[in-house]
Amino acid sequence: MSTLQNRQFKLTSRPAGMVKRSDFDFVTAAAAEPGPGEALIRVLYLSLDPAMRGWMNEGRSYIPPVGLGDVMRAGGVGRVVASNDPSLAVGDTVVGMTGVQDYAVVRAREVTKVDPRLAPLARYLGALGMPGLTSYFGLLDIGQPKEGETVVVSAAAGAVGAVVGQIAKIKGCRVVGIAGGPDKCRYVVEDLGFDAAVDYKNKDVRPALAGHCPKGIDIYFDNVGGQILDVALSMLARHARIVICGAISQYNNLQTIEGPRNYMSLLVNHARMEGFVVFDYAARYPEGMKALAGWMMAGKLKAREDIVDGLETFPDTLQKLFRGENFGKLVIKVAEEA
Repeated sequence: MSTLQNRQFKLTSRPAGMVKRSDFDFVTAAAAEPGPGEALIRVLYLSLDPAMRGWMNEGRSYIPPVGLGDVMRAGGVGRVVASNDPSLAVGDTVVGMTGVQDYAVVRAREVTKVDPRLAPLARYLGALGMPGLTSYFGLLDIGQPKEGETVVVSAAAGAVGAVVGQIAKIKGCRVVGIAGGPDKCRYVVEDLGFDAAVDYKNKDVRPALAGHCPKGIDIYFDNVGGQILDVALSMLARHARIVICGAISQYNNLQTIEGPRNYMSLLVNHARMEGFVVFDYAARYPEGMKALAGWMMAGKLKAREDIVDGLETFPDTLQKLFRGENFGKLVIKVAEEA
């Protein structure tokens, strides 16, 4: 039997509104032993994502909700400490769904080996992980950008938005980001190369965005939903594409989610609005990873991680996402890499 002590956050109630520490039990138990085809992973970094809020809700979605009493679902990067599968050796570094805990038993075929020498490990949870792949497939497959088009992306300083804007620039587009606060707006323009940014916290988004998009919006990549989605819909160019990736402004609503009011703009402008989840593209992950890594090595793609120390901080750190306090990809450091 394992003598390794495993701290875990287990979901004990369906949150109403903002997630609270009282929605979880923080428990300690012995780490489980891996069975045939499995490995035991020491979690080093955990990914915190807006989607986690939806995973806590009961109801139909693209993935079953986290069960009450179960370890909270999360992606992570960690090191193999025991293996019962020939494809994984002790010491290998892998990325996969680990849950919010110190140690995770995973199926070998459901994790991906990564090279810690090529990038900081936390980056495999951001620009070189699911957020990067979400950006890649959402923009290129659904948005289908063409050189010279105007692309607008909300939550532009976040893990997905920052990559979307940079890929759009690589493809020759004009890019306008929407972000909260002057520091984030300065970051997406000066560091990431966006053409302009709108500070939704300090400016009226409608006239500010209109000033940057005089010919309308060809592609709107939506991460927030709500009023900002409505503003974007009112400014569409003909044959525009709206990519629905997320709606973080709506996830903690106690009432019904606020839907788009300006949807008739889709008809008037012969536009298309389509949602997706990155899991739809699982068979093509290697393609996306190769492209993202290539752009990063060439200096065309930059990334930033917001790293918070301590597994025990999970419920409070998660709230940073919904208060707009994170700057870049939000990650919890669980253990030292050595």
